[in-house]
Amino acid sequence: MKIIVNAEPREVTNETLEDALTELEFTSPAIATALNGSFVPREDYSETSLSEGDRLEVLAPMQGG
Repeated sequence: MKIIVNAEPREVTNETLEDALTELEFTSPAIATALNGSFVPREDYSETSLSEGDRLEVLAPMQGG
């Protein structure tokens, strides 16, 4: 299915947020996600279903100075 990830169209085969994040190689434990504008807690990833056209934002902390 096609979803929008960080403003870029992406194709994913997995239907849960947890599996899609792994498929998209977002494997760091230090990420935050929002699905269609709503924050999704990490403990809900495995129960959160994705649908065609969903908008997923994945945020990760940046290091630097």
